[in-house]
Amino acid sequence: MKHVILGAGPAGVIAAETIRKHAPNDAIVIVGDEAEPPYSRMAIPYLLMGNVGEEGTHLRHDRGHYDKLRIDLRRGSAKAIDVAKRTVALADGSSLPFDTLLIATGSSPVRPPIPGIDNAGVHPCWTLADARAIAQLAVEGARVLQMGAGFIGCIIMEALAARGVQLTVVEMGDRMVPRMMGPTAGGMIKDWCESQGVRVFTGTRVEAIEPHAPLKVRLSNGQQLEADLVISAVGVKPNIGFLENSDVKCLLGVLTDEHMQTNVPGIYAAGDCAEAFDKASGRTIVSAIQPNAADQAYVAAMNMAGQQAQLKGVTQINVLDTLGLISASFGDWQGVPGGEHVELTDRAAGRHLSLQFAGDVMVGCNSIGWTDHVGVMRGLVEGRVPLGEWKHELLRDPTQLMQAYLSRAQAQDQRALLRVQ
Repeated sequence: MKHVILGAGPAGVIAAETIRKHAPNDAIVIVGDEAEPPYSRMAIPYLLMGNVGEEGTHLRHDRGHYDKLRIDLRRGSAKAIDVAKRTVALADGSSLPFDTLLIATGSSPVRPPIPGIDNAGVHPCWTLADARAIAQLAVEGARVLQMGAGFIGCIIMEALAARGVQLTVVEMGDRMVPRMMGPTAGGMIKDWCESQGVRVFTGTRVEAIEPHAPLKVRLSNGQQLEADLVISAVGVKPNIGFLENSDVKCLLGVLTDEHMQTNVPGIYAAGDCAEAFDKASGRTIVSAIQPNAADQAYVAAMNMAGQQAQLKGVTQINVLDTLGLISASFGDWQGVPGGEHVELTDRAAGRHLSLQFAGDVMVGCNSIGWTDHVGVMRGLVEGRVPLGEWKHELLRDPTQLMQAYLSRAQAQDQRALLRVQ
């Protein structure tokens, strides 16, 4: 058997290692499009902070790790898939035959249609090459303007602040982290960032970047700012363009079943490019976080190796440290039609809690400053725990999350045990 894996990120590496464990004699090829050993993009902010060197971003640190496992690492990018011939065409004109195929091509930064986006001094922050360019310009005291204050943007912002730059953040949405936080929570994060010396403009667009030294950035609010470096962090999109003329079905990402298999037998997907079924919400979603990539890669690889494995669900969780302010978002944090919700806000203490319900199940939540409750929030949302009378207690006092979880989750476990007996 020959297994081809497109993508050399965490999903690709975990899948290859899992296949090797269960199929010791099969051929395994990983195709990556960067001239780097496989690494984690999530480590790039720590590289910019100086907490790790480039080797610290690498997924495996043992010399010869892939050779020892007889995993063939190749540089290239997929151009097309021929489902009938079971081949992958690469951009260099070569092709790879496969018996099973894993699409783990990840995602790429969105390139906003802004005049001047290609000027020198304007960079995304996505690859090690990007990090090297940013490190040369983001020196102490440098004027840095960042476009985007989403989840990834806030992580990048943390790294830039640690480098001592003069930082301005411009976000099109009406609040920071608009796809993770409601208005109150997003506003509190903005207030916190400004108190830490970061200038933040929300509800504002970058309209043009003029190629001077320094760069001149024109904003939709009428202001023009000078910058030594502009970073684009306005979002990412799955790398699935090469599948456009194939028989592999895609929606927002590559559509998969509970085995991470696509509509084409023997072709699987995992990671940022995969769209998987989320039991908590009852729909398919792309949830581009590394824990999902790892789980999906393991399930896909087990099935590719002839074993049986199913995905338990997709984790909809974001926990964010923004300059020392901890926030979290789980599940349907914005609520569901016909659902009930409760909010509790203590701005002076830097705390906010928003709980969303469908019937007597908590389907989502936002929190700021409630670090002791993160595990409980996740357990209630992902476990779809029936709250019974505890729902009314939480509507009255949402701080009773721990008590509700201990009471109802324990009762649920006891009922499951009785059914087994």
